[in-house]
Amino acid sequence: MIMKEILLNIFTLAGALGMFLYGMNMMSTGLQKAAGNGLRKLLATMTSNPFKGVLTGFGVTAAIQSSSATTVMVVGFVSAGLLTLSQAIGVIMGANIGTTMTAWIISIFGFKADVSALAVPLMFLGFLMSVSKKDKLRNISELIMGFSLLFLGLSLMKSSVPDLSETPQVLEFITRWSGHGFASVLLFLGLGTILTLILQSSSATVALTLIMLDMGWIQFDMAAAMVLGENIGTTITANIAAAVGNVNARRAALAHTVFNVFGVIWVLAIFHPFVHFAQWVVSLLGVDEATSAVYGISMIHTLFNLANTFIMIWFTKQIESLVKLIIKDKDKAEKPEEGGIRFIDYGLISTPELALAESSKEIIHFGKIMKNGMEYVAEAFNASGNDEKLMFFRNKLVKYEEISDRIEYEIVKFLNDLGRRHLSDDSKNLVRSQIRIASEMESLGDEGESISRTIVRMNSYGRRLSQDHIAKLAQMSSLLSKAYEDMIWNLENASKIKDIHNAEADERAINDFREECRAQELEGMESKGEAYFETVFYLNILDKLEIMGDHLINISQCLLPNED
Repeated sequence: MIMKEILLNIFTLAGALGMFLYGMNMMSTGLQKAAGNGLRKLLATMTSNPFKGVLTGFGVTAAIQSSSATTVMVVGFVSAGLLTLSQAIGVIMGANIGTTMTAWIISIFGFKADVSALAVPLMFLGFLMSVSKKDKLRNISELIMGFSLLFLGLSLMKSSVPDLSETPQVLEFITRWSGHGFASVLLFLGLGTILTLILQSSSATVALTLIMLDMGWIQFDMAAAMVLGENIGTTITANIAAAVGNVNARRAALAHTVFNVFGVIWVLAIFHPFVHFAQWVVSLLGVDEATSAVYGISMIHTLFNLANTFIMIWFTKQIESLVKLIIKDKDKAEKPEEGGIRFIDYGLISTPELALAESSKEIIHFGKIMKNGMEYVAEAFNASGNDEKLMFFRNKLVKYEEISDRIEYEIVKFLNDLGRRHLSDDSKNLVRSQIRIASEMESLGDEGESISRTIVRMNSYGRRLSQDHIAKLAQMSSLLSKAYEDMIWNLENASKIKDIHNAEADERAINDFREECRAQELEGMESKGEAYFETVFYLNILDKLEIMGDHLINISQCLLPNED
């Protein structure tokens, strides 16, 4: 019977922990959805100023309640080139401070004022909001239900942990491990590290630490040591995400480890004074003795990260130099393939709202690649009388068509893998818009290759474009280049544009010039004799250029509100 009770307690504890982690994940997802656009704007404020980086890291982590998600996101951005290593270090420091908010939320609402009694009514409120037609209310409902599950799980964990006063043998065993002075501190530091590695959540480990302290399983200084270990264990998540990244991604993850390990080392050097200082600060808050220990652990978590950031922020360049020394540059094979994806990184799948910032950058990168392909189209006109030169540009355009196919596939796959149910309605619209834009850009590659094929076929029939044809096609290409520039500008400023008058003007200019050229070419058609065949090829190319203009205006139209 006793064995059955022990097994039941173990399974209940495991289930409660699972509920806690699921609630934490659900709450984080709801927060991301509710603040998706705001978070993406916040990320845009990242600069080379380490202090702004710290504020950004703190803001994002406080919003999504997951330092692991923030650091994985930062690693992805460094891998994509959206952040420099120096910027990433500042953001990681801020993320470490932001994650301490979770410990305070658990301490205040899980111990001081146990909200588990309100959790079920809150879940009912969350359900009512989940059936709302308003996207914002549905996102908040996910946040509320995640919050409720988190504290239900915490309450179940507390109730499933046995009372050691009833099992003096177990209490004696744990006390024995706590009675070895500094060796015990190192032992519990290792325990905190290992638990965080297993659970992949420093918040869950902090919750377990607070419960063990509250139930009398461990002494205050041992709980403090576990918190220090949790700060080391949480760095492993970013290192795992960086394992498949490039050199700079691995450096960013290592910088996170260096930051936390250095902090733990100097705190261990003054461990007992540091612990006493945290207890003194908590005593100034005037809290009762029953919760002062729990608050003290939260205070240690906060003071550790605040003090470590204050010290290390002045050594950002030195940290950068150290990780570069440890992880050296590789040869050119490390560089991204020409025409390949540069920004999207699957490490950000866990934060879909933030991953859209990467796909937006990739879309802009795609547009610039297609603009480069347009330059080869223009060159192909001038080479129409030179088979060798023409084949050079033909091969270039075939390559750009293959590149456009590959990039479209990578972007669409990334966007589909984000998981639409984890996105707000606005973000779902953005995903649909980006998929359509990727398709339109792929079509630009198809049209460029098709034009080169038409010129090659014309040459095989012994026909050549006249100088007048070449001059007009060059003018049409110039109009398209202007349309490309405006399209890219619109993409880069998508969050703030209210109209696409520039793209509409480009489209009119392209259509008007095409009609003008057609009218001039068709005039006196019957008197052209053999030149009729050149006219057919010329008008065919002109139509394909106009179709490219259609794709460009379609891309800009995707950026307007309420466009699918």
